[in-house]
Amino acid sequence: MRNIIALLLVSLIAFSCSSEKKMGNMVVTGQIKGLKKGTLYLQKMIDTTIVSVDSIQLLGDDKFSLTDDVDSPVMYYLTFDGNTEPKKLMFFGEKGTVTINDKVEEFGFKPTVTGSKNQEVMDKFNEVDNQFKMKRLDFIAKDLEARAKKDSVLADSLAKEYKKLVRRRFLFTTNFAISNKDSEAAAYIALTELFDANIYLLDTINNSLTDKVKGSDYGKRLNKFVTEIKEAEAKKTE
Repeated sequence: MRNIIALLLVSLIAFSCSSEKKMGNMVVTGQIKGLKKGTLYLQKMIDTTIVSVDSIQLLGDDKFSLTDDVDSPVMYYLTFDGNTEPKKLMFFGEKGTVTINDKVEEFGFKPTVTGSKNQEVMDKFNEVDNQFKMKRLDFIAKDLEARAKKDSVLADSLAKEYKKLVRRRFLFTTNFAISNKDSEAAAYIALTELFDANIYLLDTINNSLTDKVKGSDYGKRLNKFVTEIKEAEAKKTE
C-alpha cells in the first residue's frame, strides 16, 4: 500500500512539473473586460504565416497571462474566439512585461498597452497618421460627389490636392522614422507605410537607423527591401 501511495505521489509531482508553463523573456498580461469565455491566442508572423505561440482558455475570468521568447522586437497579434467572431489586436512585442487592457466590445480599436517602448513609438505615429487617414476618407467622399455631379473641374482640383496630401504623409512618415532611428518601430513603419514611396525616402531612413535597429528583424528586412529596389532600378538603366 505504501509503495502504491509513494508511486502516486511521484506521478503527481512529475505531472505537476511537466505541466508547468515555461516562461519566455516576454510576458503579456492584462485584462479584456467582458471576455468571459473563449480562447485567447498570442500570435506572430513567421515568414508569411501567422502562428500561435501561446494561448489560454478563459472561463469566467477576463484576466490573462501569455508568454513568448523574443529575439527581436516584432509585431504581435492578440486574438480570441468564443462567443464572438475572431478579432485581432496588434501590438509591438519586446522583452519584459507588456500589459494590455481592452474591452471585448471595442477589441483592438483603443487598447491600452504599456511596457513596450516600440509600441509607444507606434502610438505616437498612429496619432498623427490617423489624421491623414481621415483626410483621405474626406477626399474620397468629395471625389465621389464631384464625379456624381460630373464636375470635372472640381474632380481635377481634388486629385491635385490629394497628391499633395500623399506627399505630406510620406514626408511626415520619413521624418518620424528618422526621429526615432533607435527604435525597431522606425524600420517597421518604413516597411509598412512607405513601401510604395520614392526609394530616396526609404534609403534615407535605412541609412539613419542605429546599428541596433539595423541588426533587428525589421532592420534587416528594410535593408534587403531597399537593396532589391536599387538593384532593380540599376538593371533598368543598363
